[in-house]
Amino acid sequence: MDCIAESSQSRSGVSSHQLVKNGSFCEGDRCPRQVSPIRGGGARNTSPLCRVGSRNTSPSRQKVIKTKPRGLDEETVATFGKAVHPDVQMEDNIWAMLPEDLLNEILARVPPFMIFRLRSVCKRWNSILQDSSFLKFHSQVPSHGPCLLTFWKNPLTPQCSVFSLPLQTWYRIPFTFLPQWVFWLVGSSGGLVCFSGLDGLTFKTLVCNPLTQSWRTLPNMHYNQQRQLMMVVDRMDRSFKVIATSDIYGDKSLPTEVYDSKLDRWLLHQIMPAVNLCSSKMAYCDSRLYLETLSPLGLMMYRLDTGYWEHIPAKFPRSLLDGYLVAGTQKRLFLVGRIGLYSTLQSMRIWELDHTKIMWVEISRMPPKYFRALLRLSAERFECFGQDNLICFTSWNQGKGLLYDVDKKVWSWIAGCALQSYNSQVCFYEPRFDASIR
Repeated sequence: MDCIAESSQSRSGVSSHQLVKNGSFCEGDRCPRQVSPIRGGGARNTSPLCRVGSRNTSPSRQKVIKTKPRGLDEETVATFGKAVHPDVQMEDNIWAMLPEDLLNEILARVPPFMIFRLRSVCKRWNSILQDSSFLKFHSQVPSHGPCLLTFWKNPLTPQCSVFSLPLQTWYRIPFTFLPQWVFWLVGSSGGLVCFSGLDGLTFKTLVCNPLTQSWRTLPNMHYNQQRQLMMVVDRMDRSFKVIATSDIYGDKSLPTEVYDSKLDRWLLHQIMPAVNLCSSKMAYCDSRLYLETLSPLGLMMYRLDTGYWEHIPAKFPRSLLDGYLVAGTQKRLFLVGRIGLYSTLQSMRIWELDHTKIMWVEISRMPPKYFRALLRLSAERFECFGQDNLICFTSWNQGKGLLYDVDKKVWSWIAGCALQSYNSQVCFYEPRFDASIR
């Protein structure tokens, strides 16, 4: 069942927030509490700590069995033997005397998804998202950590769920504030999420902050064509850019367009050279945009600082069935794909581009047990994307998601993927309240 946390509406008009977390139902103070065993007359109680007929069955007089739970240290075990005291409620005047800066610094370190539950405490906390002091502290604290954002549309309204990797929990964020024409999830960067869609015959692009539920539609491009898009955010400059490359239907005559949030307009850049693209998947790494090409074989690289395209003759590994470009940290670029012709001979591998030798170097292989569980059929479709040296594999047909940490070389399953829609669009997401859409 779902746990729903609601917040009241802020003074500035920010809409109510709802978060749905996999777990027990919880609404305000009506959360189910732990129920003690019933000591009814005539009912037998087989508990060794509380038998019928004992003189005093209060928790303070019960004998504590000191056993060490498996996998816990001595300090943790010592807490199990302590008597449980009721919560001590602090007086309201103590909280009222807490300095404003100290309160904002404390709240800025709370996980972003918990802020919505805290907003229902009082009017002061309800308007915290519009407090410039809180946003200043929030921008200075370390990131909450990577999350996975899934987006899909049912016949009525768009739906969005976020999986927090640090908390290992799914949360649902209402996306009813988006216009009806929003259909494709472009990607996410620096706390912002980009969408695109067709409003009648007009191709439009939208940028929003899911936490604050603020959004705006970008101006129309010079050429009204459905394009491949990529959004990048510069947190130091507090700006973002959206890159529109070739037409998804193969029109190679369109120039590259770049939207600059500071200028609030699209700029025309060089036309991509005539190439045959492998797929529409792109990767942005070190101010460069990469695409896979079949003819000529290799990569097309777009330099955002100069606005020009360049071909990199990096040949793909043999027997590569499908490949995904994934951007890492510190100029690292990865290639992920299946190798082999038959299901029994296939394997999933990861390569890294050696910029000096211009060649792909294999760095890891997916263990067979994970590969068989993720892709049971040889032709089964999967998605792959990455951020900060984390690579995520999803197969919604199997209802599974797999995460690989390149630095730690660790594979781990993502819990709860079976609860998401089979046609979900997924990307990495960094929740931030201070991400501005302007």
